[in-house]
Amino acid sequence: MKKQEFINGAIVATVAIIASKILGLLYVIPFYRIIGENGGALYGYAYNIYNFFLIISSAGIPLAISKLTSEYNTLGMNKEKSFMFKYTKRIIQVFSIVSFLICFLGAPILANIIVGGLTGGNTVSDVAFVIRCVSFAILVVPLLSISRGYLQGHKYITTPSVSQVIEQGVRVLVIVFGSLMAIKLFNLPIVTAVGIAVSGACVGAIVAYLYLLLKMRKVKKDIITPLEEEFSKEKKKEIFRKIIAYCIPFIVINVANSLYNFIDMVLVIKGLNIIGFNPVDIETISSVFTTWGSKLISVVTAIATGLVVSLIPSIVEAFTKKDMKEVNDQFNKTLQVLLYVILPLSIFLSIYAKEVWGVFYGESVFGPKIFQFTILLAILDSAYIMIGSALQGLSKTKLIYISVALGLSTKAILNVPMILLFNKLGLPPYYGATFASFLGYMLSVGMPLVVLYKKYNFNYSKTIKSLPRLCINLIILITIALVFKHFVFSLKLSKLFVFIYLAFIGLSLTVVYYLLNKELLYDLVGKRVINRLKKGKLPKVK
Repeated sequence: MKKQEFINGAIVATVAIIASKILGLLYVIPFYRIIGENGGALYGYAYNIYNFFLIISSAGIPLAISKLTSEYNTLGMNKEKSFMFKYTKRIIQVFSIVSFLICFLGAPILANIIVGGLTGGNTVSDVAFVIRCVSFAILVVPLLSISRGYLQGHKYITTPSVSQVIEQGVRVLVIVFGSLMAIKLFNLPIVTAVGIAVSGACVGAIVAYLYLLLKMRKVKKDIITPLEEEFSKEKKKEIFRKIIAYCIPFIVINVANSLYNFIDMVLVIKGLNIIGFNPVDIETISSVFTTWGSKLISVVTAIATGLVVSLIPSIVEAFTKKDMKEVNDQFNKTLQVLLYVILPLSIFLSIYAKEVWGVFYGESVFGPKIFQFTILLAILDSAYIMIGSALQGLSKTKLIYISVALGLSTKAILNVPMILLFNKLGLPPYYGATFASFLGYMLSVGMPLVVLYKKYNFNYSKTIKSLPRLCINLIILITIALVFKHFVFSLKLSKLFVFIYLAFIGLSLTVVYYLLNKELLYDLVGKRVINRLKKGKLPKVK
């Protein structure tokens, strides 16, 4: 394995994460056809509950361990670093077992909260069954997460990134072939097929963890320092306090992000039920918000995740050395990459929402309409992930808690009222949930940026100066995209031709966008990296 600096590491991590997300996106094409919209809603219920419990037990671990490892490395505290890794594994095992038991034993209660008041769709016992099936993954994934975070803290980005692709690949195989065999070969009910599909999370995690352990053995001397003597009780307490203090903010960030989905899963059902939508349409709309639409959005937000993986060690190292200029530069670079990559990609997907949805899922009354607007939230979602993680790297935990609580409470309070208001105004009521998310994310993102500027003298001039150019470029791209849409998709085309045309249009717009922003991209990621990417090569890694 070889260490990577910020930009190289960000590219490697982002490419691997996007590859993982694409795998997670492509499987939905056959899976959607196997289990249908009703099965998709059931799958979404299980996975959102699983994500919530997984976040509580481990979601903050990789970035927290990465941050603490980077700090100890910078200070030369190798024994403390090894001790931290060893005992964090023990702590997380306890959390995993407790989370698993709550999820497994409490499945009927959780299922009743989700669909208890709804009749004509999936039953409480169906939802409870699939929640129990997916809960076993909680016993494995946290250990996998710790190992990834420890390697990332040493700036080994490639191996953890590859392990994500392996995990996703195995999971996809279990989902597609498991559900297909259950229904087509053994004629089992859809609920059993979904139960097998969600079990893929556990199988994928086991395979990825074994791969990671094998790779870690090769660099054990570089990352693990033998503990020849026992630490004092005071020293142990100090390290444990740091572990907890570093983990909690990351857990809060990830829990809040997951709760946006969870709130939609519960309150969209409640709100539409009040209005009088029929149960089948309600579950279909819910599945668009929490499963099928979020699968497409996750490919976009994967870029932010890749940036954060490499951003945290770099910011912590600069912050530990009191080099605030470097911290500010890294922060601005990340903001610009988000604006110049995620924003145009989100707009492109919004313009072609109907065509993209049709390629993956086929005809749908609600899917494209909802996706057209929810995909635009990807820029705010990505900014939320990146800014929250950067604040943790700067140890601004109080600011994290306030911004997260403000955004999440706004979303929770306004979700149903906005659904009812939009319905009263004669607008599609489900847009109210999207608008509530927009307000919540705006508060969670805007407040920290203002506080960092006023209280901690952060300077966003580089990012602000690039905005006029960005706006001009976006107008050019949107115009070209709309012209293509008008002339190409006015004709009735097969899915294959729609996919080919989308790929051609996307590639054409990417080339135009690159030519418009060539100098800025060189400045952001470096000429050497750009040239390697143009040749179809990743930054050199082992």
